[in-house]
Parts: sequence; C-alpha cells; structure tokens
Amino acid sequence: MPDYLFVTGKLAADALAATLERMEPDFEYEVAVLNISVAALMDTRWIARHLTDAQGCYRVMISGWCQGDLSVIEEQVGVPVIRGPKDLKDLPVFFGRERVREGYGQYRVKILAEIVEAYRMSWEDILARAEYYRASGADIIDLGCPVQGGFPGVAEVIAGLKERGFTVSLDTFDPGTILRADEVGLDLLLSINSQNMDLAPRLHCKVVVIPDFGEGLESLERNAAQLEEWGVPYVMDPILDPLSFGFTESLHRFYETRRRHPEAEMLMGLGNLTELTDADSTGINALMAGVITELGIDYVLTTEVISWTQGAVRELDLSRKLMYYAHQNRVLPKEIDDSLITVKDPPYEHYTEAELRRMHQQLRDRNLRIFTDDNWIYVFNRDIFIRGTSPDDIFAQLNVADVSHAFYLGRELERAALAVQLGKKYIQEEELRWGYLSQGWAAT
Repeated sequence: MPDYLFVTGKLAADALAATLERMEPDFEYEVAVLNISVAALMDTRWIARHLTDAQGCYRVMISGWCQGDLSVIEEQVGVPVIRGPKDLKDLPVFFGRERVREGYGQYRVKILAEIVEAYRMSWEDILARAEYYRASGADIIDLGCPVQGGFPGVAEVIAGLKERGFTVSLDTFDPGTILRADEVGLDLLLSINSQNMDLAPRLHCKVVVIPDFGEGLESLERNAAQLEEWGVPYVMDPILDPLSFGFTESLHRFYETRRRHPEAEMLMGLGNLTELTDADSTGINALMAGVITELGIDYVLTTEVISWTQGAVRELDLSRKLMYYAHQNRVLPKEIDDSLITVKDPPYEHYTEAELRRMHQQLRDRNLRIFTDDNWIYVFNRDIFIRGTSPDDIFAQLNVADVSHAFYLGRELERAALAVQLGKKYIQEEELRWGYLSQGWAAT
C-alpha cells in the first residue's frame, strides 16, 4: 500500500512527479491528477467530490494552497488528509530533505577582490590574502596601487600569482607600473580614460574604461569608442558613486550604459557603497547583486577594508548565486538559501507561555529547562517557573551553588538573552545560527 497519495492539478503534475523522483523518498507513493489546471484553485469540498480513488493508501496530501476543512475529504476517502507546503519546491524540506534547487550555484558575474595597498605588503602577505579571497569565491585578484606613484615589485608579484593559477587585475594609472605588469601577463587593467588612453594600444590585457574625471556618460562613450577603433578589448565602468554623492544618478548611468550597449562587458565597483556606509555589508551586497544580475553586469569589484565589510567576497559569492537562480527561474530571492541571514534569523515557531506552563505542570524532575519567545526568557523545572529578560536577575533567583552548573547556566542565559534581543531561535545547549558566518568564513 502506498504511504501517500499526492493530489494535484494538471499543470503541476509533471513537476510534482519529477520532484518526488529526485527526492528518492523512503516511502511508497502515487499521484492523483484531478481535472483542474491549477491545484491552488481547489478547495477541500471540490476535492472531496472529485477524488474518487484513494483506496489502498495510508494518507492523502493536498496542496498547501487548498482552503477548507480537511475532515470533509477524510469523511469521503476514509484516510487521514494532510496539507502540504504551498510551494512545490518546499516538498523535500517538508519531508526533512534538502531543498531541490536544480541549477542552484550557477552565476554570471565574476568577483574581483581587491588587495588594498598591495604595494605596501610583503609577498607572503599578498599570497595569503589572495588565497583567502580565492577560498571565499573571488575569480580575480586585484592589486591596489598608490594614488600617486608606482608599484616597484609589481612584475614579481603578478608573475608569482599567475604561477599559482590566479587571474590578476591591477588598479593604477602609473604608466611604468602598467607596462611592467602587462609584460608578465596582467589579465585586466583598472582603469583607462583620456588621461592614459595613449597606453591602451600597447597593452596585451583587457582594460576597464571609465568616464573622464569630473565628467559623465558621454566621456565614457568617447573613451570606449576610441578603444573600439583601436581594437582594444575593454570593459565599461560608469562608476558607482557613494550615497549622498550621486548614488542614484550613478545607478541611472549603469542602466543607460546597458541600454545603449546591450552586448558590452560591464564592471561595477561596490567599495564606494559598502566601505562608505555605516551598515553591515551583507544586505548591501545582496541588494546590489540583484541589481547587477538584472543589468547583466559581468564583473563586480569589492574590498574588505573596514571592519563591517569583512566577509564581503563570500557575501557576494552567495549573493550572485542566489540572485542568478531567482532571476533565471523568475522567483523571488526568498526561501531559497538563507545563508545571508546572519544577525537575525529565518522564520521560526516558538512555544507560547501557555504551552510552556502546561509543560511545567507535567515535570517531575529538577533539571532546568530554558526557552525563549519574542520578548522573554523562561526557566523552569518541577519547582519553579521564572520569566524575565535579564540573565543576572534570572540567575539570582536560581540559587545555584555548584560552580560548573553556575557556569553552564550563565552561558545559556546570556545566549538566550542575545537570541531575544536579535530575534533569533534559541535551543538550549545549541549554538545560535549565524548564516554563512557559522560555516567558518571569518576573515583571515
């Protein structure tokens, strides 16, 4: 006898069958396709009238979108009926499996990770930083140079990185540094405009073309046209300005550049946004990865200098995969991959105070249980039931004499208080969830 009979409509039938097959479930099942296009349009009374064959199964599952009393169907078919998830993609999760996300992990945009002030660093430090960026997801290592002056050892550094399989870009306007770097196999130069345009025909690498300083989109057009005439391969960067200094206008430049040049390669640098805004970089990177995906940007440049941008390369790596998947499948970038929800938490359910008090009444031992909800910490055993917000105040009421037990409770209460403060899920004796940060991706 099949464990489940899955009820669906005609449009979702093939997708349901494919999802179940990929799940390789450890239960037997059958699929009942009713005479309706969209399963979400069914209600329980309609299903009860049209589900004529549910014999020989242990339970029936209907779409989470179906409204109505389940008992109406149960009375008709004689077996339990359960309401499944609303989204078919959540079916594996419903049964305790990983979400089926075919094609997830693909992306278009390449990440340039800048080693800021590389010219000041030792070879060992540059290599360590490059390895960290590569492990974080970077495709290209960008070497930062001084605003004025050159990078004397640039050829040796680039040669060393190339020997180790790195793709390398260079951020400088210094002619001598550019030519030495190009001789040893530089892959990408940031940047070219009318100030150093004369170097472009002599280079073997691809260049990033930008507007002239203090000028706008038309100067970018002129510079790109000149490179086009010379046959120099280039990437266009209209330049993203900081908030309060033309950010919105610069977004329009990117949009307009893509409109005018639908096939051109483009780059967007996010340092002016992440490094110059007092906000965690995680959400900024996720948002801008969505913009980058919609505009079809080919390269994104980022840095990890100021403290709140540590991990920015990893954030962009996760963001580009999330946004590409959402864009390709025409779905919201939600409930696909929650790795970028770090300080706060994905939705979760907690026990109500009434449920906890009923649990308290049934206890027969003195072991302390700790729970939280949106506002309170609860601590109870058979003898006490304490509700509070301050770990110190709660601990003072516990009268704990044993040192090791006191240490344990102090640690748990502080963790519970932090969970309440941040809106995170607390489970006694388990670490709080920190998204991708829980996976050991701290900066080195």
